[in-house]
Amino acid sequence: MPFQTEPPYTHGQAERTAVLLCNLGTPDEPTASAVRRYLSDFLGDHRVVEIPRLVWWPILHGIILRTRPAKSAEKYASVWTPEGSPLAVWTAKQATLLRGWLGQAGHNVLVRHAMRYGNPSIASQLDALKAEGATRILILPLYPQYSATTTASVLDAVYSWAARTRNVPELRFVNRYHDHPGYIDALALSIETHWKHHGQPDKLVMSFHGVPERTLHLGDPYHCESLKTGRLLAERLGLRKDHYQITFQSRFGKAKWLEPYTQPTIEALGKAGTRRVDVVCPGFTSDCLETLEEINMEVREAFLHAGGQEFHYIPCLNDSNAWITALSQVAQQHLAGWPTTVPDAAALADAHARALAGGAPAGACPMSKQLLF
Repeated sequence: MPFQTEPPYTHGQAERTAVLLCNLGTPDEPTASAVRRYLSDFLGDHRVVEIPRLVWWPILHGIILRTRPAKSAEKYASVWTPEGSPLAVWTAKQATLLRGWLGQAGHNVLVRHAMRYGNPSIASQLDALKAEGATRILILPLYPQYSATTTASVLDAVYSWAARTRNVPELRFVNRYHDHPGYIDALALSIETHWKHHGQPDKLVMSFHGVPERTLHLGDPYHCESLKTGRLLAERLGLRKDHYQITFQSRFGKAKWLEPYTQPTIEALGKAGTRRVDVVCPGFTSDCLETLEEINMEVREAFLHAGGQEFHYIPCLNDSNAWITALSQVAQQHLAGWPTTVPDAAALADAHARALAGGAPAGACPMSKQLLF
């Protein structure tokens, strides 16, 4: 497999440190064709669907990608904004704000965002960071809880890019921050702010994205980390055990997933006479289809139809100050030991002069001809 062409290099240029925020992804537009491309990439990932390709491929390409895109496109259209996909909009804002937060803390680092599926891709953003001089890159997934279906898939994409790269930067990965105090505080502040304006519910439901139950038994820590996030959040809010419930949403296919399921649980609450339910989705750091359409539309309707009186959806962390502060704390923790200050101009000039004296070309040169001084 041929390596990619390396970007031009000039002796004495600054070596930069970078952070790459990675989210799941979204279609480029709310159309059947765009959703089909997205779903083909997403559902074609062996981390997401652990069915042998010989069995899964005919189902995916022969049935799902022929029937599901049009229906999903309608759902995406219902939450699309003038700026684009909510997930894409919030993720881009988080990257911009994180760059500012880190800068205020004295860290002169590059920050970009990427999507595991869709655009901008992880590979394209890693290429862009290298072109900007990044020689050290922190990969920071926007998944607080680790799962092979999400976090590990991001790592796969990075490793795949590295396998095609001749001069691989130093790489670090953040696997989890489900119990980080700043993250828990940001969630709590979001909920407390909502309750300050709207009062408290009869029940708070914390809805996490679901995964097949078998992954738990095979060693995936996602279930345990989700429960710990929920417990820490409840403790931070001072809730009794009967005042909140942890559930799992977005089940796909016929296999048993982590239980209890969100919609049936909330329907049961409505039927049992629970007047008001508030739902928060702690595992989603940006509002997206699963929160805005599935929870705030479908689950809302199910609760009211079952006899509930009030349904409140508490938005994701998105661009809240407390969340960006927590994200910057996570980033700084994992950046420790790497140089993140503004490069010294005199030292760079001296390195350039020494390289020239040693026979290096005056301008940009291929990476293969670099001289170290």
